[in-house]
Amino acid sequence: MIKIYKILPLLLLTLTGLNSVAQEKIPEVEALLSKMTLEEKIGQLNLLTPGGGIATGSVVSENVEAKIKAGQVGGLFGVSGPEKVRQAQEIAIKNSRLKIPLLIGSDIIHGYKTTYPIPLGVASSWNMELIENAAKMAAKEATADGINWNFSPMVDISRDARWGRISEGSGEDAFLGSAIAKAMVRGYQGKDLSDAYTMMATVKHLALYGAVEAGRDYNSVDMSKVKMYNQYLPPYQAAVDAGVGSAMTSFNDIDGIPATGNKWLITDLLRKQWGFKGFVVSDYTSVNEMTAHGLGDLQAVSAQALNAGLDMDMVGEGFLTTLKKSVEEGKVTEEAITIACRRILTAKHQLGLFDDPYKYSDTSRPKKDILTVENRTAARKIATQSFVLLKNENNVLPLKKDAKIALVGPLANDKNNMLGTWAPTGDPQLSIPVLEGLKNVAPKAKITYAKGANITNDTELAKRANVFGLRVDIDKRTPETMLAEALKNSENADVIVAVVGEASEFAGEAASRTEISIPQSQKKLINALAETGKPVVLVLFSGRPLTISHEFNLPVSILQVWNPGIEAGNAIADVLFGDYNPSGKLTASWPRNVGQIPIYHSMKNTGRPAPTHQFEKFKSNYLDSEISPLFPFGYGLSYTTFEYSSIAVDKKKITQNEGVNVSFSVKNTGNYDGEEVVQLYLKDEVRSITPPKRQLKGFKKVFLKKGETKTVTITLSADDLKFYNSELEFVSEPGKFMVFVGGNSNAELSAEFELE
Repeated sequence: MIKIYKILPLLLLTLTGLNSVAQEKIPEVEALLSKMTLEEKIGQLNLLTPGGGIATGSVVSENVEAKIKAGQVGGLFGVSGPEKVRQAQEIAIKNSRLKIPLLIGSDIIHGYKTTYPIPLGVASSWNMELIENAAKMAAKEATADGINWNFSPMVDISRDARWGRISEGSGEDAFLGSAIAKAMVRGYQGKDLSDAYTMMATVKHLALYGAVEAGRDYNSVDMSKVKMYNQYLPPYQAAVDAGVGSAMTSFNDIDGIPATGNKWLITDLLRKQWGFKGFVVSDYTSVNEMTAHGLGDLQAVSAQALNAGLDMDMVGEGFLTTLKKSVEEGKVTEEAITIACRRILTAKHQLGLFDDPYKYSDTSRPKKDILTVENRTAARKIATQSFVLLKNENNVLPLKKDAKIALVGPLANDKNNMLGTWAPTGDPQLSIPVLEGLKNVAPKAKITYAKGANITNDTELAKRANVFGLRVDIDKRTPETMLAEALKNSENADVIVAVVGEASEFAGEAASRTEISIPQSQKKLINALAETGKPVVLVLFSGRPLTISHEFNLPVSILQVWNPGIEAGNAIADVLFGDYNPSGKLTASWPRNVGQIPIYHSMKNTGRPAPTHQFEKFKSNYLDSEISPLFPFGYGLSYTTFEYSSIAVDKKKITQNEGVNVSFSVKNTGNYDGEEVVQLYLKDEVRSITPPKRQLKGFKKVFLKKGETKTVTITLSADDLKFYNSELEFVSEPGKFMVFVGGNSNAELSAEFELE
């Protein structure tokens, strides 16, 4: 029988429509709205780029200055520098009828000029204070250059390493992703958006973009509501709860409707269920692209997007060129346009632009706020905490500072690939390559360098990546010549450090790959180095999890460094020589091969669960591979070792409104001081819908001196026990819960309690 009482609220949401969403009404904004023509209101919904930056599409706006003067532009991106921003604002203030200032946006994804590691790397620090301060630093630099609106954080959950944009997010887990989303919003926006050192953040990409089919960028997404609510939507909601000022729609469809024109997503979920009060902007030309999705011509899809709740059209100008006609034909209302315009104007008011349109045009700020020694020092610290030690063969690391080191690899002396993807505001020529970093940190070390191999010998791959700005040349020397040089340089070395992996633009937007192993050109180099019998350390660059089963089984150590940013070489040297003990932990499982994708720690048991390390017929497994990942979620080694013991819960039985404290001991049992990310996982033994095997529900980063023991307590709140059931109710159900604590998602130390 259909439960009418469950359906009625959804019907009411649908029938009440867009205009029922409560809006803050600010007298100054309302006074301005009362003076605006329909055309001027539509103009505020138009976001343009005059070009000059890295666009995510082929369209660049034309006649921008004339459109600003005509009141047809609400914001710009791709413009920076106090002088240029002042020039743009002066056009709006001095030459348009109503003198409305502009929003100035940009993609500040992992630092502005002082770039730090890609977001997947920063997430691997598991350090929320560090992440918040990184975003705060980025905001200080970007606002010094005139930018008041940032298209970050990107909080899309992804379990598919083929998808290039996994590099821009926080990995596979909604709990960790939610914590990071809040930290980044706090860092960008601070406590007062009108402060000239803060900028408005944008949560993106709403929604589910990380789950595109086949890991192929811009592709479709098909997902149940239960999976959405439990596993993919929480980080977006967390950003809303943290007060994010704007949201950006994604390129994919949801339930067959592109996100940019999806009323359930933008109005019913984002605004009504989550209470979002900011404005929603499309991604680059995604309004126009609804036509390619098959939903109609530009006028039709523009009307659909506005009626769905979209407020600003990025670059495509569908709103600018069609909405007036749609009003005349009754396809949209002027009231809907007024609501969208009010949201844009409210954002400008919150930023203090009506009080001072030139507040972000202080020409004294860039010199004192951008690329400072303090900022570069911070970027170096962030990078060291992002690195993940995947393997330490015979404890060869840390290295001695007077060692004879053969430094080889195509990324060992390469400035161009230190920053990583989506660093359009950074200058790669200011970055510190690994060779320079090793010399800086260990001037007494005897270092010889040889390239050894190209990043890739695949000219077609290089050609395709070049479309998006790949800065890698294929060496004209033969592969045999380069390899021979590397082996010759290694003959008298104590240790070989091979800097290998992906080029920056092998990951990121429009950089999906079906093969995510180390390129063949570098595999040959690594194999030859391993055969020398000397200790080999692989310093591995990538913007995604890679399939490195072959390399892992070689007698080598592996330090995953992502793309570390402007201080790459110095930070890598800090860790290789032991000035910092690596503490990073993976935030996405690393598959053994692409056939395992998607793979993640919170998978469910099937009715025929397979043993982890053996094959059994008629169980859920593979004929040709183990089902476990090569490296599980939360994995990361240290130069020291940690031991967990003495777990206890303070209550064996709790009621629906109670939480529980889980305490346990952690001891540093090795020879170095170090930090450990302690992790708590929860398993709901029985519930009304199939539960995950375990879910992350708590973590702390703990520093322990060698030999030291600390008692750690993590509190599980009543909400931590809840989930969205088949009716999309957020509930907890009575029964037994297991908790596991340890250094990764395979944690074994356990306790249990019961919810009554």
